[in-house]
Amino acid sequence: MTDVRANILTAMARLIEKQGYHATGLNEIIRESGAPKGSVYYYFPGGKEQIGAEAILESSRMIAGRLRSMLTGDASPARAVSNFLLGMADNMEQAGFGAGSPLTTASVETAITSEKLNLACREALDGIQSAFSEKFLAGRCGETEAGELALYVTTVVEGAILMSRTYHRVEPLRLAARHLQPYLERF
Repeated sequence: MTDVRANILTAMARLIEKQGYHATGLNEIIRESGAPKGSVYYYFPGGKEQIGAEAILESSRMIAGRLRSMLTGDASPARAVSNFLLGMADNMEQAGFGAGSPLTTASVETAITSEKLNLACREALDGIQSAFSEKFLAGRCGETEAGELALYVTTVVEGAILMSRTYHRVEPLRLAARHLQPYLERF
């Protein structure tokens, strides 16, 4: 991927995370990325919707990669998930509640307004669930159980992100960490 293209996607992901997809305009993407206007149309002939979908997917690949890396740092799946949530809480607090994930914002905002963006959000959530599922499988869960736990944990994580950002408090993330660990230890 070229630097210009990558800069456009990074700028779009930051803007979605900060203010949402619908509040982000092409001129703002151009200004934030530092890309020439013609580059935006060259790399993304599908316009803002294409940029948004690709930014969501690229961000989710990075998030899933970081998640896999963090989860492998601890042998216990339950402890790994708890530590992931606590780390997310610290990051969100340090960012002044402007961080979390462009995925959370985009998923809610575009669920019924854009099929392309909704599909990108689904693929992104599948990637995150897959990372959790791999950890649970490594922890000796069966395939069905690992998949169900991954869906449950992803749901709790996304809800905790939304609540923490809304209330400008990290308690929802910390509470999720505290309650998920003993729950997951049973498996």
